[in-house]
Amino acid sequence: MTPVTGGTTAAFFDLDKTILARSSALAFAKPFYKGGLIGRSDVVRSAYAQFIFLASGADHSQMESMRTYMSNLVDGWDVAKVREIVAETIDEIIDPVIYEEAVALIDEHHTAGRDVIIISSSGTEVVEPIGDRLGVDIAIGTQMAIEDGHYTGEILFYAYGEGKAEAMRELAAERNYDLSESYAYSDSITDLPMLEVVGHPTAVNPDDELRALAIDRDWPVLDFDKPISMQSRVNTGQKVAAGAGVAIGAAALGLAWYARHRRA
Repeated sequence: MTPVTGGTTAAFFDLDKTILARSSALAFAKPFYKGGLIGRSDVVRSAYAQFIFLASGADHSQMESMRTYMSNLVDGWDVAKVREIVAETIDEIIDPVIYEEAVALIDEHHTAGRDVIIISSSGTEVVEPIGDRLGVDIAIGTQMAIEDGHYTGEILFYAYGEGKAEAMRELAAERNYDLSESYAYSDSITDLPMLEVVGHPTAVNPDDELRALAIDRDWPVLDFDKPISMQSRVNTGQKVAAGAGVAIGAAALGLAWYARHRRA
């Protein structure tokens, strides 16, 4: 697909270690355990994965392992129950670990008239509520197949690696974004396709490989270290107004992107 040029601009943000100081998907292990969705061993495994993620970031093999693990784990889960648990615990789990610098950067892009998009490998049921609270324009997450109100374990769209770049191109075509003048932020070398698709890539809290590449290519490097409560920065009116657009936009994009590529 030919990149769109001459349109409006956007800012694309990875979520974990870019906006959040932890992994959004792994953060809900304890609430899911209390809700009866996972066992104690899954909680321990999630805690260990969180430690590895924070210590060194996730490489390609770890991301693929996580994909397989999550696909098997959620098979048969009640979707309504997942959304209920996330809604009840998101402020307690996520609210204290938002980087203040990321929130300020999102505000700057909005002030400049750019759409702000979160794109994360975590599931849409987690990504959308976070995007809601941050007041972003669209939140894109990994899309799981649902039948009769339960997850089947099939991943329709994995928001990772080249998948992120493909989704960004699709979105640019739909919304007339000029990617050559747009921005992207991520911490991981696995998001190189996402960073390369825009004209203004930035490495945020980068892993060693991405930091070295960013320095070599003269990309900006930002280090965020000031977590702040979302509630102190985002007022209720903004959250409500943004929430409807986030939920509709993310779901529509994930399903539409998957449908087009499956037909192909």
